[in-house]
Amino acid sequence: MAAYMKHQFAFFGVTAPQRRRLERAALRAAGRPTEDEVVAFVRAAWGDPERELQYAAAGRLGAIAPVSSAGLLEEVELLIRSKSWWDTVDDLASHTVGPLVRAHPDLVSAMDAWIADDDIWIARAALLHQLGAKEATDTDRLFGYCLARADDREFFIRKAIGWALRQYSWTDPDAVETFVVAHGDRLSPLSRREATKRLPARRGEQR
Repeated sequence: MAAYMKHQFAFFGVTAPQRRRLERAALRAAGRPTEDEVVAFVRAAWGDPERELQYAAAGRLGAIAPVSSAGLLEEVELLIRSKSWWDTVDDLASHTVGPLVRAHPDLVSAMDAWIADDDIWIARAALLHQLGAKEATDTDRLFGYCLARADDREFFIRKAIGWALRQYSWTDPDAVETFVVAHGDRLSPLSRREATKRLPARRGEQR
């Protein structure tokens, strides 16, 4: 596990199914935590070296995000900026940031700031926060954010652009195809390849 993450983090060596069973047992014993209690747990987990604790913390945040206060986004931003790598950032972006923004529409202004941030992980979170939105996707922001970072040479940004577009292609393949055709010269080959990966399959399904 440590090797897969390029030895950036320590691991207990607990598999994902084992970890989830332990989490469920702990939650049953602890009862329903408040938002403040979850934040306290997350801060403690982020302070420990073992990565599985950060995975558990991200999972707890995702579970409460749809019913949490808008202020939780500030806590999540601190997490994204620390011990940053795609594993926790992507989880937080899609399962916590996205639901928070959908629950509190005023937070879109924070996403507009995040997409221009010098921290690539904050920008990646802005790109990916709508992964699960489907028909509720703010397409102006999705496509606008992709163009805003289209010239970025960072691999993790280029990959995120392609992933965000590919995910939305399951909902509206025509919109993604139109966007890629119109702006293909701006997008990196990686972004274009990722964005169009599912389009033929979708076309076949529709026929």
